[in-house]
Amino acid sequence: MAILKVNNLFKHYKNAKYISARNISFTVNEGEIFGFLGINGAGKSTTIKCITGIIPFTSGAIEVCDHNIVDDSYNAKMNFGFVPDNHAVYDKLTGVEYVNYLADLYKVPEELRKENFNRLCKIFNMEHAVNNQIMGYSHGMKQKISIIGALIHSPKLWILDEPMVGLDPQSIFEVKNYMREYAKKGNSVFFSSHNLDTVERLCDRAVIVHGGRVIKEIDLNEYRKAGKDLEKEFIEITQAATIEQNNQRQILKEKEQELAAKIGKTKASKVIMKEIKAELDAEIMASSPVAEQAGE
Repeated sequence: MAILKVNNLFKHYKNAKYISARNISFTVNEGEIFGFLGINGAGKSTTIKCITGIIPFTSGAIEVCDHNIVDDSYNAKMNFGFVPDNHAVYDKLTGVEYVNYLADLYKVPEELRKENFNRLCKIFNMEHAVNNQIMGYSHGMKQKISIIGALIHSPKLWILDEPMVGLDPQSIFEVKNYMREYAKKGNSVFFSSHNLDTVERLCDRAVIVHGGRVIKEIDLNEYRKAGKDLEKEFIEITQAATIEQNNQRQILKEKEQELAAKIGKTKASKVIMKEIKAELDAEIMASSPVAEQAGE
C-alpha cells in the first residue's frame, strides 16, 4: 500500500525564471524508509513544502493515505508528522507545553498522549528537559522536541527534512534506530538528507532530484546486495545534470540579453517569462492523464 503518492508535481513560483518542480512523481510504500536526495537548489525543499501543504503547487496531485492534500487537506495532514530542517518550535513554551499544543491540534486523547509522550521522551533522552522553556534548549534538544511533537499522534507518515543536523552522535543513533523501528510497525518514513552514507545504510528506496526533476530512482536493497556506491553514483549523475542545467541557463541568459539589446530589459524579461509559462503549460499538458491516454 502506498502511504504517500506524488503524481506529476509541478511548481513554478511567480516571476521565477526556473521551474522548481517539473513533473515529479514517486510513491512511498507502507513499512519503508524512503530517501529524498539532491544537491542544494534541486527542488527538494519545494517538493516537501508542497507535500506538507505549506505552499500551493501549480499542477499535479499529492495524496497521504489516499487523502488528497488539496481537496482533503485536514485528513491528509492528520496522517503525517513533519520535522522541518529549522526545528520550528515555540521558544517561550516548555517542552511539555509545546507537545501538548500539537497533541491538541491532532486531537490525541489524554491517556494516549501521556503514554506516547513518556515513551518518546525516554527514547530520545529528553525526560530531564521537558519542563524547561524551549528557549534554553540546545540546537539538538530543539530538534528532538520537534521530533517528539511530530510523532505524538503516531502518524502513518513521518517526514524528516535533514533531521540529523546539529545532533550529537548519541542523538543521531537514537533517531536512526527509531526510524527503523517506526517503519517496522508498518509506518513510512520520508527522509531528506545530504548524508549519503546514512541514506545508503538506512533507506529501502530513494530518488535523486535535480533541476526540479527526478533523475534517478534507486532500490537501495539491491544496491547493498550488489555492493554499489551511492555516493559515487550520486556525484556522477548530479555533476552531469548540473553541466546540462548550466548550459541551458546560459542559453536562456544569452537569449534574454540579445532581446534586451533590441527591445529593452523590461520587455525582454516579459518575453522570456511568457516563453517559460508556455513551456510549463506544454509540459503539464503532456503529463496529464488525458494526454497519456491519447498517446496510447
